[in-house]
Amino acid sequence: MEPERVPFDLVTYEQRSRSGRCFICAFLADEPDYAHEQIVADDDEHVAFLGKYPTMYGHVLVAPRAHIEHVVRGLDSAAYLRLQALVYRVARAVEAVVPSERTYLLSLGSQQGNAHLHWHIQPLTPGTPYHRQQYHALMAENGVIPWTGDQAAELGTRLRAELATG
Repeated sequence: MEPERVPFDLVTYEQRSRSGRCFICAFLADEPDYAHEQIVADDDEHVAFLGKYPTMYGHVLVAPRAHIEHVVRGLDSAAYLRLQALVYRVARAVEAVVPSERTYLLSLGSQQGNAHLHWHIQPLTPGTPYHRQQYHALMAENGVIPWTGDQAAELGTRLRAELATG
């Protein structure tokens, strides 16, 4: 069953995304205003962490540590494949830990906001009605899942354990 969502302040989010510091670089620099939940993987070149505004339970972001802005022009093929290898490993761990009907993998952002290259791993909850799947399920405009630090810590622990065994 799909988790309940709460409204999300998209106007403030968009303003911050377009005019604020790069959220991934700020997160990696431990800036308190950009704290996210739970790093689940870190291979010194890339980092995977729980999304701050999940639209689906188990939302993880994977990004290069270096500020790279374009998936095709910013990476050579070897760097791209290393990044995708981590995306794949984390997605497999998410599927092992979080019930999912399907796992969405996508890279979002643009030069106008959230420019730092990152991939979203979003597991679709089994039983989600079709009209609430796909783009609807991904859009914060349709609300985000409220969760506590304790819930994030528990999920992060489970994902790290799965990655350690996988």
